[in-house]
Amino acid sequence: MRIGIDLGGTKIEIIALDDNGHILLRRRVPTPAGDYERTIAAIADLVHGTERDLGLTGTVGVATPGAVSTRSGLLKNSNSVVLNGKPLDRALTAALKRPVRLENDANCFALSEAVDGAAAGASIVFGVILGTGVGGGLVVHGQVITGRNRIAGEWGHNPLPWPADSERPGYPCYCGKHGCIETFLSGSGLTRAYAARRQVSLSAEEIAVAAAAGDETALEAVRAYQDRLARGLASVINIADPDVIVLGGGLSNIAQIYDELDSLIARYAFSDALDTKIVRARHGDSSGVRGAAWLWPQNNS
Repeated sequence: MRIGIDLGGTKIEIIALDDNGHILLRRRVPTPAGDYERTIAAIADLVHGTERDLGLTGTVGVATPGAVSTRSGLLKNSNSVVLNGKPLDRALTAALKRPVRLENDANCFALSEAVDGAAAGASIVFGVILGTGVGGGLVVHGQVITGRNRIAGEWGHNPLPWPADSERPGYPCYCGKHGCIETFLSGSGLTRAYAARRQVSLSAEEIAVAAAAGDETALEAVRAYQDRLARGLASVINIADPDVIVLGGGLSNIAQIYDELDSLIARYAFSDALDTKIVRARHGDSSGVRGAAWLWPQNNS
């Protein structure tokens, strides 16, 4: 049995999978706000409760915001700031009395979709999360590629490629720079695109509904978003050249962004033809927690 944990800012989710990826159990609890020790305890309680209910023990993988620093061994770059600077992997290993594998949540998303999701069987998979932030993960032959600094796939903190004059210098990003892809392709980026056209602030969800109803301003904002998405993905293709790019997160559910997205990306990618498949995630918001479980391969090596 494999156990996956998705450690989010507002909820902690657990899933138990059998060797074929079938769900044996799934449940959620609220994340203890701002309390690191209680968060560790909540994860341990979920694991022990799951194993008690199923009468089985399992490997444990955890999808986390941020990543473990190769220099300090402490968590870094987490938007759940209470986790930053903490030895999360060592704390969970001690609490559960077994090895625990941690990986960035975007990497877990990509792994899930590469193993038995929308990109199953593909050699090179790039997973994209479009939501309150913009994340990415790279999986090659079923293995997560983390990189020397554990930042592989962090395309959201590159500058928006081929910017128009109106897009310079770009919006300020929490990372301290301006013009990051994340500031254009997150939910707030879509909100800005709409507000620039009508001077009205709508949420990304409201814009999506308006676009589906044929509202021209909303459609213009979505088209601008789509062009920026195409530029960002073209730059990823120019570097990693994946077989499949899987889109997840709340904004991936906007149907209009897929309209001729392939041909739009092809305008920017450095190739005479583009064979990359762009697909929507099969497992939706379950991909992160499923990917955490798949951090342990079948032979537990």
